[in-house]
Amino acid sequence: MKSSTPQINVVDDGGGDVAPAVRGCRVVAAELCEKRRPPGLSLAVVNPGEIWSEGLGLADIEAPTAAGADTVYLWFSMTKLVTATAVMQLFERGKLGLDCPVRHLVPEFPERADGARVTIRHLLSHSAGLANPIPIAWIRPAEAPAEPLDLFTARLLKKHQRLRAMPGTRASYSNLGYLVLGEVIQAASGVPYCRYVREQVLEPLGMTSTDFTYRKDTTPRAATGYHPRYNISTPLLRVLTPTGTFDHRVARFWALSRFCVQGAPYGGLIGPVADAARFLDLHVDPGAHPLVLSKESVAAMQQTTARGRKLDVGLGWFRRQRDPHDGSRYWEHLGGGGGFFSAMRIYPDRRLGLVAMGNATSWDHLKLFRAATPSGA
Repeated sequence: MKSSTPQINVVDDGGGDVAPAVRGCRVVAAELCEKRRPPGLSLAVVNPGEIWSEGLGLADIEAPTAAGADTVYLWFSMTKLVTATAVMQLFERGKLGLDCPVRHLVPEFPERADGARVTIRHLLSHSAGLANPIPIAWIRPAEAPAEPLDLFTARLLKKHQRLRAMPGTRASYSNLGYLVLGEVIQAASGVPYCRYVREQVLEPLGMTSTDFTYRKDTTPRAATGYHPRYNISTPLLRVLTPTGTFDHRVARFWALSRFCVQGAPYGGLIGPVADAARFLDLHVDPGAHPLVLSKESVAAMQQTTARGRKLDVGLGWFRRQRDPHDGSRYWEHLGGGGGFFSAMRIYPDRRLGLVAMGNATSWDHLKLFRAATPSGA
């Protein structure tokens, strides 16, 4: 498939329409990195046809290595947006129906109770009623082979067969649901999930440094992940993650060894903010990448499909109901886990997109986003 990506002006100085957001990003990102909360940040601001990206702070404290726009981070759950995009693409191509029962494509999906009523749309909008097992241990050393997706998903489905709510009644976030969507993609396309995403989403958008593993060409640019030593969660994480994940101490951090996520569709992507910005451009500028996704499907993903106690959810995107802002319509997705935290947000009415990737388990992404929007949203 040939690239549908139009020429994008990658600006170095935050000129043009992105300038106000760039100025806000730079100030707050510098403050965060100075306090090493996180040690390094890579940022991008997107307007239609225009991308600014930059890195601040350190990708590795000990080397030391500066963070840049090409520094590679784990995406974690921001990957779900790419999975949702792939599902919508297959829908456009007539390979599946959004209201098709999941069991038509994934026979091992639970049938008892209301399981037979769960549709692909329910999975996309986190309203299938599935459990959300905590994925702390769903990682593997970077050099270790991945467990086959079908076996990994089937094992989890067997342990979590009971639905927590009737399908379609409320949104409740579920990593397991997006693992099932990976199975849906494989069944509908006839090719493995990772291959489909590489060939039909990443490559056409020019995301040449993003993949589901550390490659020879990207490993030298990989950030080191850091987790705070003096945190209530640290002892538990050290027990539950594979031996050697917490590699050594660096000041007030544990430096983590390189690892990959087990369960690619829910959180397995690894890549730089420059690539994440190209993906974001697809959703900020509907219709600009028609060979990947039509403007109608982009718009459908940004419509509220389900509501929960804390979240309004579209098809992949979500927003917190109590997040203070100026009333501007926005959608976002976060990606957090051991050593890394990333966040992606779009303002459809402003045609503005923001993405930030940092190498610490948590940091104040809301402060950064509010500073990047003209009215402090």
